Amino acid sequence: MPADAKTNNALEAPRLGEPYLLTPGPLTTAFSVKEAMLRDWGSWDGDFRAMTAELRRELLAIAEDETGEFDCVPMQGSGSFSVEAMLGSFVPRDGKVLVLMNGAYGQRIAQTLKYLGRAYVAVDKGDYMPPRGSEVAAALDADPAITHVVVVHCETSSGILNPLKEISEAVYSRGRKLLVDSMSAFGAVPAGVLDFRYEAIVSSANKCIEGVPGFGFVLARKSELEAAKDRSHSLSLDVHAQWAYLNKTGQWRFTPPTHVVAAFLEALRLHRKEGGVAGRGSRYAQNRDIMVSGMRQLGFETLLGDQWLSPIIVTFFSPAHPNFKFERFYELMKARGFIIYPGKLTVVDSFRIGCIGQMDGHVMRKVVAGAAESLAEMGVDSAAPPALALAERARLAA
Repeated sequence: MPADAKTNNALEAPRLGEPYLLTPGPLTTAFSVKEAMLRDWGSWDGDFRAMTAELRRELLAIAEDETGEFDCVPMQGSGSFSVEAMLGSFVPRDGKVLVLMNGAYGQRIAQTLKYLGRAYVAVDKGDYMPPRGSEVAAALDADPAITHVVVVHCETSSGILNPLKEISEAVYSRGRKLLVDSMSAFGAVPAGVLDFRYEAIVSSANKCIEGVPGFGFVLARKSELEAAKDRSHSLSLDVHAQWAYLNKTGQWRFTPPTHVVAAFLEALRLHRKEGGVAGRGSRYAQNRDIMVSGMRQLGFETLLGDQWLSPIIVTFFSPAHPNFKFERFYELMKARGFIIYPGKLTVVDSFRIGCIGQMDGHVMRKVVAGAAESLAEMGVDSAAPPALALAERARLAA
């Protein structure tokens, strides 16, 4: 029996005509998650308040907060709303941030801080490599004014999984505070309060918990939440105000995405059923390994070395063959039931294939077969990348 047969039987295929979303979210959801949105809920009603309370408890349980030092604050909007809310609420206006960058989302954090008027400096590793603890330590030693460090857990523009434990150790050994954007990792990659230290971590409903888009959430130390009073630049993105109102009334301050919350509770049930973070992460890692192996057999090259490949999404160099055009490849893959993702690299052309959502190894083998058929239809007999791409990877990895 194939290693993924048991997992495959537990998953639900998309409805007829519905493609698999091979993206870092939104992603392919279970039918029962979709079905949970077929009822309307009153946002002030006691039943919905109970749903919100359950959501908060469940997320704290995933974070393994047994001390009661943390609390969960859901925030309306996309994940970027919650990242901005975290930065604007927890970084004092006279604070200074060290932003660890190795892709588009680290750059977005810096852009957000600029909008917020918060001072920042950056360690930018480009697209290929993670920031290391020693580099963080050196940057903090060189600038005593830095109060906070911000890092993206899984930088999905490249697919790299950053080494949060060594980064955290460097931050706290020097008396600073860590804020984490775990948008595409929380729920499948260990990110609990005992895995590494942080003051706050944010994620989104439509990522590894496998819900649908509509809200993000902030898990933060209560001491940080209390200190954030009157600090935010924004009425709607004030984490302290949202937290205080939730605790006082059980309600969101402004209209909540009621259907999304209902879907998320069903997604949380499926997450528990699969074995929580360990079970979900194991399936995603298997998806990655099967897909990467098959794509390499077709001649594709990954942007990253194996040690940095996340189980969330993988970036591949586009083939050098003159007949290869990503737009055409995208349409051919979509016709076969797979929606892939364009690349976000600055130096060379690339594309990305996600490993998350209601998919298993059986599906990933079909993805590889679809890629092979698409290349053949395009008249591409070699998926090897340009020599420039390989040379750049080797240079930056040296």
